[in-house]
Amino acid sequence: MTLHPTFDPVLQDPQLDGIIKLAILAVGGQGGGVLTGWIEDLARANGYAAQATSVAGVAQRTGATVYYVEMAPAAKGSPVFSLMPAAGDVDIMITAELMEAGRAIIRGFVTPDRTTLITSTHRSLAVSEKTVPGDGIANGAEVLAAADIAARRVIAADFDALAIAQGSVISASLFGALAASETLPFPREAFQTAIAKGGKGVEPSLNAFAAGFQAARDGVQNPVASTTLPRGEEVTGPAKLLFEWSTLVARTNRLPEPVADVARAGLRKVVDFQTLAYGRAYLDRLDQILTQDRAPFDLSRAAAKHIANAMAYDDIIRVADEKTRAARMTRIAGEMGAKDQHLLHVTEFFHPRAEEIVSLLPARMGARWAANPRRMALIDRLFNKGRRLRTDSLRGFLSLHVLGGMKGWRLKSLRHATEIAHLEAWLATALTYLPQNYDLAVEVIRCRRLIKGYSDTHARGRSKFDRVLAAIAEIKDREDAADWARRLRESALKDEEGKALDGAIATIRSFA
Repeated sequence: MTLHPTFDPVLQDPQLDGIIKLAILAVGGQGGGVLTGWIEDLARANGYAAQATSVAGVAQRTGATVYYVEMAPAAKGSPVFSLMPAAGDVDIMITAELMEAGRAIIRGFVTPDRTTLITSTHRSLAVSEKTVPGDGIANGAEVLAAADIAARRVIAADFDALAIAQGSVISASLFGALAASETLPFPREAFQTAIAKGGKGVEPSLNAFAAGFQAARDGVQNPVASTTLPRGEEVTGPAKLLFEWSTLVARTNRLPEPVADVARAGLRKVVDFQTLAYGRAYLDRLDQILTQDRAPFDLSRAAAKHIANAMAYDDIIRVADEKTRAARMTRIAGEMGAKDQHLLHVTEFFHPRAEEIVSLLPARMGARWAANPRRMALIDRLFNKGRRLRTDSLRGFLSLHVLGGMKGWRLKSLRHATEIAHLEAWLATALTYLPQNYDLAVEVIRCRRLIKGYSDTHARGRSKFDRVLAAIAEIKDREDAADWARRLRESALKDEEGKALDGAIATIRSFA
């Protein structure tokens, strides 16, 4: 089959050469519509014909809205513009979040022969990332590496942080990056004029524009934000308690180097959760592990992390305490952009199960109630309903503040007795495997990662943990037992329902 020359796919209408094609991917709250409006106004004010369209995505980070702008010099007549971007036919791609850049590459909107990619490197996690029981966060470095290959040019920085620092939103800083890229034939002043014409929030938007312009022009050494957690705040308090704290810290300083840093972080966590005496109990448990360990101390390092997490479990008292901390209120006010002259209303939602209520009872009494179906049904009818508390009100705040201050009661409760018994059984199981298989003992310690959260989340994690340890017991004598323990744990973290874990257990039982 032969094609007539006029249908040669390489040929292109010369009138299309003057059209600039720009696409934007953004989600709700990122100002994609505002950015599109600025670009459209910018083009028309400078003698260009322009058309902007959008196709809405789905809210709550399951899909971005695609904004599309085409422009051409008005002197060339009345061009016919396309309504949507096409793969391989985009000059400028702007993405308001790093993973949207990856999706743009996958969809073919970014090509090495023509596309300038402008992307923010911050993350706004998608629903699919949040629902994974383990770490479901996608790798940002891989997206940037792919962008370097897929795009003709990449401009990447945390444009969201730049905008927030100026009291604005990311659309303004991205507009600044677009100006700095010089991919549009307009001077910087024209971009600023487009912002000023909007008439709302002009000064913060212009400041964010300038910050984005400078970041795009100067470049960023490490465009992907560091995942290193900030060091804890300096400890303050009465002299006697500070002396006791320094004594505990000195104990961690005497630990083997691979263990000491983790142990210090674990100590801070359990003391904040309860008391200094609770911190001593944490270090005592860690010492029991160390007496049976050897260099390079993989077992003790894992134990230092996961014993702390097990001792600082999530219960109603901790949740209430976290929700009434000054640092949280400051963070919320900052995220909402609230100033001193603003009133901020905060509504907390609670939906306690009967199990959470009974877990606060004294250990023996709580155990009797938990074993009585009629009493549990009564508690469920009384408490298992959604409640909304306004923590900006005195009554709502005091309710949670008093509950969060019940640390002294916690150690007497059924929940504490249950958690400590489970912790001791877990450590005993790991140490049982230690003489014959060091690596297997380490993997059993790491299985504690499966348990987190409270209420239904905690119950699901606890169930998976128990199933994994039961499956490990079936293959404990195999040479590859440690590898199978790791596979079981990773399978349990893949999905909420536990389907991957079911498959791994079925495989084990086929040869065990």
